[in-house]
Amino acid sequence: MKIAVDAMGGDLAPDEIIKGAADAARKGTHIVLVGAEKAIHPLLRQYSTNSHVSIVDAPQTIGFEETATKAVRRKHHSSIVMGIDLVKSGEAAAFVSAGHTGAVVTAAILNLGKAKGVVRPALGVLFPTMAGTTLILDIGANSDCKPHFLLGFARLGAEYAVKALNIPNPRIGLLSNGEECTKGNRLVRDAHKLLENARLNFVGNVEGKDIVRGKADVVVTDGFTGNIMIKAIEGFGELVFHMLGGAAGSAEPGGKPHYGETMKAPLSDMSRRVDWSEHGGAVLLGVKGSVVVAHGRSKAKAITNAIRVARVAAERVPSTA
Repeated sequence: MKIAVDAMGGDLAPDEIIKGAADAARKGTHIVLVGAEKAIHPLLRQYSTNSHVSIVDAPQTIGFEETATKAVRRKHHSSIVMGIDLVKSGEAAAFVSAGHTGAVVTAAILNLGKAKGVVRPALGVLFPTMAGTTLILDIGANSDCKPHFLLGFARLGAEYAVKALNIPNPRIGLLSNGEECTKGNRLVRDAHKLLENARLNFVGNVEGKDIVRGKADVVVTDGFTGNIMIKAIEGFGELVFHMLGGAAGSAEPGGKPHYGETMKAPLSDMSRRVDWSEHGGAVLLGVKGSVVVAHGRSKAKAITNAIRVARVAAERVPSTA
């Protein structure tokens, strides 16, 4: 299995991207780095001599400030467009990028196409809970949604939970500001009616606190709300990690905490669970191919984990591969 990786996407590209990709290659994944060959070669020599890494030269890049649709249509030789095309041609099983999210989503929809019956693809991310993990979607592909979009997200999430997470009858929750069916804005109230009548294991509205309690296996929301929520959670996770580091006497800000022996294991586990880089990236569900969008601030560890997520998607969810 070959995983294409956007070597030029992200705030820390290409250095951290190549470092993470090289680590994934050492663990057995064949990596295809897509980007400016002259920039990739020196770093690849530094981080890897592994034969499981190859390069596809993509001389153009899409910047975060560019308009997604215009950039995708104009820059056919960008790392994002060429990486998506590798999936379309079958030369790669999946594509991973920490670059322009809108451009990745747009290129995937235009070049791969939507899966049968899908109205709008959605970005889903796994979030740690008291009971395990919960898939949250959409977290940014669709800012303005209609009620039937959320029903579609629920179906996509349920399919992924069954095939990729081995949950036979996933519980579907609708994010709202109250558990009662009358709570929420018009979008949520109308979506609730659709979900109630769908052939899904719908458990009703869930509040923010219910997500961390593991009340649902899949939580659906519009991309605007989901993106704000997931970034707030990431920020809180960083705060917890910072506070744990201070309490444990970390030598410098951002340094790894040094816990006492009694608390070392549980606090280390907690730090790992709230660290967004451990969870890799968001899977784009609903397109004819496996695509993972990593955080723009991703370092090597996050890229390695995003590649792991991409492998799972490509192996276990053939309807989107």
